[in-house]
Amino acid sequence: MTIRLRGHHLLCLLTFVGEGYTPSFTRNYLRIAQRLSAGEAIEIIDGPDDICAPMLGLPEAHCCNENIRDRDNRALAAVADLLGFSLGVGSMLVLDASRLDALRAAFARDSIRAACDECEWSALCTRIAVEGFRGALVDAGASATPRCD
Repeated sequence: MTIRLRGHHLLCLLTFVGEGYTPSFTRNYLRIAQRLSAGEAIEIIDGPDDICAPMLGLPEAHCCNENIRDRDNRALAAVADLLGFSLGVGSMLVLDASRLDALRAAFARDSIRAACDECEWSALCTRIAVEGFRGALVDAGASATPRCD
């Protein structure tokens, strides 16, 4: 199987520590973190993805807003530039330990965060990066995976 992700979620997954919009959103994201940590492939898609799924249909969902699509495009460009290959809709990616480390190092340096402008989670993500990503639940090659209670 593959995990279907929109562009900006390539940045969000770097700092996911189990917080989210709703309990169902968080439970879903925890399952995705487990799958990513186990090395499951990512397929880049346009629009709402596997992480967005629990939010679709809720009045507070922003998944289809144009500014979110712009965020996706900025994130994909930054990640592609860092990793040294093209990324777009339909691209496949596996986050091995070296890619995850490179992404987190760049995120901590603030060199791939242009897509994070105006994101309500930005302060939390900054704190997690400053703390060395302690508690982040996506860990490529991890021997233990996050729990889904």
